[in-house]
Amino acid sequence: MARPPLPPFDEDSAKQKIRMAENGWNSRNAEAVAQAYSADTQWRNRSTFVNNREEAQAFLEEKWAKEHEYRLIKELWAFTDNRIAVRYAYEWHDDEGNWFRSYGNENWEFGADGLMQKRYASINDLAIEETDRKFRWPQGKRPDDYPSLSELGL
Repeated sequence: MARPPLPPFDEDSAKQKIRMAENGWNSRNAEAVAQAYSADTQWRNRSTFVNNREEAQAFLEEKWAKEHEYRLIKELWAFTDNRIAVRYAYEWHDDEGNWFRSYGNENWEFGADGLMQKRYASINDLAIEETDRKFRWPQGKRPDDYPSLSELGL
């Protein structure tokens, strides 16, 4: 199963791939999101290691069960051939109502079929007040006219 856009990437196709990933993660549909990854995908997410699509789906289910009102923005950092680097931020709150903005960088590697084979994520969490939130669209896909990370000063 191919998942366009396919490598090698140019700037437009890299940005398209990033927006597709952002939209998927903002859906919080772990089963659908996991289909963007190869069957043998390998991740490092903070200190968690994922070694296949099923583990990726389970990871996402657990993540979104804890991170309420999750909203994410991703932005292109660099690309080449079959690799894309992104920076991102997402906002969420825990069960006690404490808000966080999580900042991160990801390095992605894709197979010829456009499925992500490798994902390396480094993330830091910053406690914020609810009044300091910047991601205030309705749950789900970020509107096309919503500011980017750079436009938000993040």
